[in-house]
Amino acid sequence: MEENKTKEKSSSGDLGVGIVNYGAGNIFSLTAALERQNITYGMIDTVADFEKFSHIIIPGVGHAGAAMEKLQQTGLVDAIRALKKPVLGICVGMQLLTDHSEEGDANLLAIIPLKTKLFDKNLGMKIPHMGWNNVDLKNNLLFENVDSETQFYFVHSYFIEYNPTFDIAAVTYGNKFSAAIQKDNFYGVQFHPEKSGEAGERLLKNFSKLSS
Repeated sequence: MEENKTKEKSSSGDLGVGIVNYGAGNIFSLTAALERQNITYGMIDTVADFEKFSHIIIPGVGHAGAAMEKLQQTGLVDAIRALKKPVLGICVGMQLLTDHSEEGDANLLAIIPLKTKLFDKNLGMKIPHMGWNNVDLKNNLLFENVDSETQFYFVHSYFIEYNPTFDIAAVTYGNKFSAAIQKDNFYGVQFHPEKSGEAGERLLKNFSKLSS
């Protein structure tokens, strides 16, 4: 019901951010955060919808393998891979950008050549990794005017392997992993900006201003 209300509310005006609507994302929390930042948005249900927006967000919660199956069922996979405009994957949406996830032994979009792995229980941390965490931010437009001491909110049992080529923010939780990645126009954040207060909403605002 909330998704239908969102579509109606966003059906007019300058639609800046398109949200890939594939049934695996917490869209209400995300749209509420976008509204607080006065960022216009709408839903992407078909390939033709991509043309309506300058920026694309892929949300996601839950199981990466199941999320990939749902995304494939929409018929949007090839269109996403071909995008040249800024794209932001959030949480499982970030994991979908990688090659493969141990969750469900699933092949993903393979846009960024990294793997999504399960935290090692033998390292003694609680799984899932849940709550607020400091993040080692690199100099990137996505984090413009975001305080380096800021904490972001995480909820996840799987992580993206650290690789300095694509890493733009890192966290150590048992082992070092990427909290944010970038390859060309594709960005991903493991934390939830829509649940990370002022800093998270600043990130969303920064994303909405990125140029193609």
